[in-house]
Amino acid sequence: MKEKSILLKWLLFSFFLFPAMLFAQQVTGKMTDKASGIPIAGGSVLVKNTTNGTSTDFDGNYTLNVDSFPVTIVYSYLGYTTQEIVVNSASVVNVVMEESATSLDEIVVTGLASSTKRSNAANAVASVSADELTGVTVQSGLDGALSGKFTGAEIKANSGAPGGGISMRLRGVTSIFGDQQPLFIVDGVYVDNQSIGLGNNIVSEAAGGGNTSTNQDDASNRIADIDPEDIESVEILKGASAAAIYGSRAAGGVVLITTKRGRQGKPQVSFSQVTGFRSPTQLLGLRDYTQEQITALGGPDNPVLRDYEAELFDHTRVSSTTRFSTSGANDKTDYFFGATHRNEPGLVDNTGYKKSSIRLNIGQRFNDWLDLYVTTNYINSESDRGFFNNGNANRTVGYALAFTYPWEDLSPVDGVFPQGGAGSNVLETVAITTNREEVNRFIGSAKTNIKLLTTDSNRLKLVFEGGFDQYTLRTTSIFPSALTYFRDPSSLGGVAISGTTVNTNFNLSAFLVHNLYLDNGLEFTTQVGSFLQDFDRNTVTTIGTGLNGSQTSLSQASNISTNQLIIPQRDKGFFVQEEINYQDQIIATLGIRGDKSTNNGNANQFYYYPKANLAVNLSKFDFWDFETINYFKPRIAYGEAGRFSTFNQRFATMNAQFIDGQSGLSPANLRGNSNIGPERQSELEFGFDLGVLDNKFLLEVSFYNKQVKDLLLNSQVPTSSGFTQAPVNAGTLQNKGVELGLNVNVLEKEDLSWNANFKWWKNKSEITELDIPSFTTGGFAASLGTFLIQEGKSATQIVGTYDPDAYTAEEMARRDPEGDGFFVYGNAEPDFQMSWYNEINYKNFDFTFLWHWKKGGDNINLSTLLYDLAGTTWDYNDTGLDPSGQLNNGDYRASQAFVNPDPYIEDAGYIRLREIGVFYTLPEGLIKYATKIKVGLSGRNLINIFDYNSYDPEVSNFGNNVLANNIEVTPYPQSKFVNFHLNVNF
Repeated sequence: MKEKSILLKWLLFSFFLFPAMLFAQQVTGKMTDKASGIPIAGGSVLVKNTTNGTSTDFDGNYTLNVDSFPVTIVYSYLGYTTQEIVVNSASVVNVVMEESATSLDEIVVTGLASSTKRSNAANAVASVSADELTGVTVQSGLDGALSGKFTGAEIKANSGAPGGGISMRLRGVTSIFGDQQPLFIVDGVYVDNQSIGLGNNIVSEAAGGGNTSTNQDDASNRIADIDPEDIESVEILKGASAAAIYGSRAAGGVVLITTKRGRQGKPQVSFSQVTGFRSPTQLLGLRDYTQEQITALGGPDNPVLRDYEAELFDHTRVSSTTRFSTSGANDKTDYFFGATHRNEPGLVDNTGYKKSSIRLNIGQRFNDWLDLYVTTNYINSESDRGFFNNGNANRTVGYALAFTYPWEDLSPVDGVFPQGGAGSNVLETVAITTNREEVNRFIGSAKTNIKLLTTDSNRLKLVFEGGFDQYTLRTTSIFPSALTYFRDPSSLGGVAISGTTVNTNFNLSAFLVHNLYLDNGLEFTTQVGSFLQDFDRNTVTTIGTGLNGSQTSLSQASNISTNQLIIPQRDKGFFVQEEINYQDQIIATLGIRGDKSTNNGNANQFYYYPKANLAVNLSKFDFWDFETINYFKPRIAYGEAGRFSTFNQRFATMNAQFIDGQSGLSPANLRGNSNIGPERQSELEFGFDLGVLDNKFLLEVSFYNKQVKDLLLNSQVPTSSGFTQAPVNAGTLQNKGVELGLNVNVLEKEDLSWNANFKWWKNKSEITELDIPSFTTGGFAASLGTFLIQEGKSATQIVGTYDPDAYTAEEMARRDPEGDGFFVYGNAEPDFQMSWYNEINYKNFDFTFLWHWKKGGDNINLSTLLYDLAGTTWDYNDTGLDPSGQLNNGDYRASQAFVNPDPYIEDAGYIRLREIGVFYTLPEGLIKYATKIKVGLSGRNLINIFDYNSYDPEVSNFGNNVLANNIEVTPYPQSKFVNFHLNVNF
């Protein structure tokens, strides 16, 4: 019986094997790199419009079984130009691959589990490669590495403090009170990018003035934790037309980050060392005092002037970045390991940034139908940021410096600092205070593909993906009792602040992806899936005052108070999408996402976000016979996205208090809204992509119209209700813009190549509907400049009060038609932005630079106001601002203070040499075992051209999450960097 069973199996095997041997024929060959002749491992070899394919092995060889001829075989590999070859019979076909000089072969995301070539994309998805991120110069963090490298973005540093901190907007203002930042996703992980204050308001009293925001501590944001050296590519989905697949978390756009992984071939080992020199971008200098002016300010006769600004900031600091990485792959397994240690001392004594990052990425293909890819990243960082920005007690360094006169002697005597006329001693503050952030963070993801069905015309796979992001942020601020302003017995007597934030995010998703290939050239890609996302933040801040002598421990404080903030959120939903491709000529997509969240008034209500787009590659049709124009693709896309309301907008807020000696609660001013919903955004984008002279010139043109409805605003309610405000969905905001990109392959010769890239973009916003009365927001007071949210006007207009006695009735009627007492003095929105990127290679030399031009866009410069009030401004004695010509600049500005903010609303435009680098690759074989040695010199922000009357126009007193990210109050100065590089590959 057993022998019969074996015989039957052999018969069945022969029945299926012999026809396959008779009819299946083979195409074999080798794939190599044109420039080096090195075999390409892992290259794709695919029969067009089928799933019949294979990959090249370690030596670049491949064998492809083909049922019948002729066939068109598609040869592709990331970074190389895709080739299509018609093969008429079983034969040897060797393919020489050439590195792509264009971006058309880049892969861009089209769905939560799908992608396509850029040449087929219907959206203007921006991409930034690893070479563009870190190939020119070393970057402190990902935040600064993106500036000027793609259209549609306004990226600015909040200050020059070590450890990062940026404000980033994509395609204009997307909310009035909500978070403006995009969603960051690293290898499928929804990473947190919050900016968490340190609790220093008790000392600075920053919130005690005209703006009650407690986010004035110059805290960093958490995307600075990501090591740019680990990144393979960044894709930016700038608006809802592309980002609709991310639903209610995508109103600010989406930044997709893919980290490096191993490639087939010999194992790679790389070591790099960068030594840098940091110095101030510019210093402002001393006022050119006369003796009469010194006397008027209470100074002595013929004093020796001391430049405290130079003592604080005019330093050259040495930084270092050490990097080690190794990677490799075979047919089954790939791995990447990278470790970076960075040490960047700050300009100011006792400030600086240290970060260590370790990454391990492993992929495993178990068989033909199952694979697994796992990424892990551990980050430890420490940032000492100094004590800067706004303060209403003259205690922050910049604020006190404005009121410090150069004839004062602030040096310590026998170890004791004098108080100084400003109320605090800037040298003492720098010497003995602490303002530190410490981060321990783990980010990990896992993704598996299970191929359920694979035939010539059908392919079905199940995709599971999970991500985890957890960090502990410990903030420490110490203001010892020895500080001069704490020596008074009635003062706080020293302050110690300890904050701990534990933030845990995880996301899970499952998708079915089906591919269908028809004989007529139609391809269908269907996706359906669901997801779960959970976010939990727990911040505890403990403040101790009345420190015991030199003790800084909270246990030695006379008074202790604790504040806890818990922010939970859980989102669930689904996503369905259909992509249709007809021979790469017509590409269309339809999809919809449904979200529900615990942040919504009704946590069980779904909100739906549809998308649709169409791209037509006219140049691939038979009728196209324009030899000069070899690529032309009109495209149009529509999509919707949203922004969740915050957790506390659902509920009425409460204040803790004692009632008859018992702990109790009383209602606060904000009444919750059980019907609150998300802000909803819709975007229509259209444009075209054009390639000329075999894509020597590539032009990308995009127009967009973005509507943000159901704006989350605060409405006034009758005080008889027991409240003063309630959150409502009550307005519509519009952004319109243009984005242009031109890539030119200027020169391509054996020893010389030159590639240039030009980008130009412009955005304009308008409040098209407002269901509540107009209101001001963002600034400290209308007399100092603020934002006015007003129907029919720009969302970023800057207004202020004026002196009625200084204007005629006709002029007031023209400039203040509503009669609300405000003139419009400026607008924070830039007129346009432009960047120019060049990469020139000559033999073993590489020369690269990036210029960035921001035209217009106004800041509210309150640093100058403070210096004017003290009489210490660097340009106080200059002239040219007073229309009457009678007053010098300082006296004129001071005369307008708190009445007419116009002198302090300044053009914040600039022309900046963002990056420049010159590298030389040493001849091969110079050092045994080293396959490549490169040395170089680079710089960041070396040339800065602007008329802005302060350290730098990139500044924000209120951090990264607000509309008013253009207000300056005595920030930490910006820096420029010169770096020396050594890179060795083994």
